[in-house]
Parts: sequence; structure tokens; C-alpha cells
Amino acid sequence: MMSTNEKKLITVLLTVHNRKMKTYSCLQALSKCILDDGFELNIFLVDDGSTDGTTAYLQDKFDNLRIIQGSGSLFWAGGMRAAWKYANEHEKNTNYYLLLNDDTIVFEDTITRLFSDLKATNEPKSIIVGPTMDPDTKKISYGGHQLLNRLTFKSKMLIPNNEFPQKCELGNANIMLVPKEVFVEIGSLTENYTHGIADFDYTLKALKNGINTYISSSYCGYCINDHGVSWLSQKSNLKDRLKYLYSPTGLSYKEYLQFVKTHFPLHLPQAFLLLWFKTLFPIVWQLFKNEEYLK
Repeated sequence: MMSTNEKKLITVLLTVHNRKMKTYSCLQALSKCILDDGFELNIFLVDDGSTDGTTAYLQDKFDNLRIIQGSGSLFWAGGMRAAWKYANEHEKNTNYYLLLNDDTIVFEDTITRLFSDLKATNEPKSIIVGPTMDPDTKKISYGGHQLLNRLTFKSKMLIPNNEFPQKCELGNANIMLVPKEVFVEIGSLTENYTHGIADFDYTLKALKNGINTYISSSYCGYCINDHGVSWLSQKSNLKDRLKYLYSPTGLSYKEYLQFVKTHFPLHLPQAFLLLWFKTLFPIVWQLFKNEEYLK
């Protein structure tokens, strides 16, 4: 049992934009999390140019919250890097970083669960990803992915087994616990990425440095998977789909190909063709994906 005078500081990192009520609900749930004796929590939140009054609404509601103003063009990865940089400069006593999406509602036992699973790995310098479920379907929405084939970049989502943490290669940062020793060794999220992909890149970068990633033994929160919808619309025209292809909040064409080139170079030609196939023939692509799912 940890002595009450041996403090362990967890620094939570978020970046938000124009969804103040979701952000509030996220922070409210976080404030109800159970902490083991000796643990303390503080929060560094980047408000990336919100125009809905996010900062004014939040700033007096949580004593351990510090808000950093963004430019409005940081997006998720840029905002998280800014939060991490600010936290590293202003909170030298941090022992752990907890990356959190503001559309995620953590459970009361999430933090104790993450640390229990970190201990269970017998690898104190490892990353623990908290899997989330859809609040309506109760199916997994985000978490950890196990690579099945590096050549085709095929992977499967791991389902928590309620017994022990499972090793994965790709981790979503909706809920992600990173010991400070990991940050000291590999740094923050890679500068190459504007919005998404950066969390997958981070766990792969960790693995290349001998640092493993695990998913928690149990679900750690609620979150709706809102990825991959817009480009599938049969009503969208080619101009819209091309815009989505290049958008950092869409398929992020250039950054995704850079990600594949860095981590799965043999998959690069296939990735190039698949991105264009998705964009030019979305209905056929969806039929193809449905067939794959049914196998």
C-alpha cells in the first residue's frame, strides 16, 4: 500500500473545440473517479479557438483545471502536443500523463483500473489504453488493435476480457495512460500528424523503442465511434469526397500515406490504391467491406 505522504501526480491532457457541454460532462465524470491513496490529479486543457464560450464556461468549475488557449488550427494532435508541452514545462512533478478525449465519459474505477493493469503487466514503463464502449449498443468503440499482418496492415480490435491486460500494437488515445518515463524516452506525439493517426503512430513508436502497449482488462468509459461516416454517403458528390480525402479530419491522405511509409512500407502501394478506391467508388467499397465483415 502506498504511503499517504508519497504523492503520485497524474496529469490529464485534453484538447477541445466548440463542444463545451461534452467537455463539461467529460470533466465532471473525471472528477468522480476514485483515486488510490497518495494519487493526485491535475488537468491541462487546450481550448483550440472555441467560439462557444468553452473557456468561460469551464474555468471556474474545476479547481485542478488549467486552460491553455490554442490558435484554432491545432486540431487534435496539435492541441495534444501543445497541452503536453505546457504540462511538461509547468508541472515538473508529474509521474503519469493521462490522454483523454473530451467526448469520453470515464467510469468511476477507470483510473484505479488503469494502474491495476499497469502493475499486472510487470512492465512499469508501458502504455495502458482504456477501451471504450458505445453507450447505446454496448459494443466496443475505441481501444487497442492487434496487428495480424504487417504486409496488408490488417488488424483486429481487442475486446477486454475482464481478467488481464492484453498486448496490442495500435492504441487509441481516447483513454491512454503514459508513464513519464515513456515520455522522457520517446517524447510527445509526432509532429507529422495534424489530427488523427498520431495515437497509432505513438504506440508504434513506443514499440520500436522496446515499450509495449496494453489494453485495460475492462472497459474504462463510454464513447461513440464517429469515424468513417461522411465519405460513405451516397448523396455526397465527388468534390465533397475529394475534400474529405485530403482533410485532416477526414482520410488525411498525405499524413496517412506518411504513416504507412514509416511503419508499414510494403503496404504503401496498396494503401494508395485503397484510399482512391474509397473516394471514387464509395458504394462498391462499402459492399466490399460488408463482404469482408461477413467472412
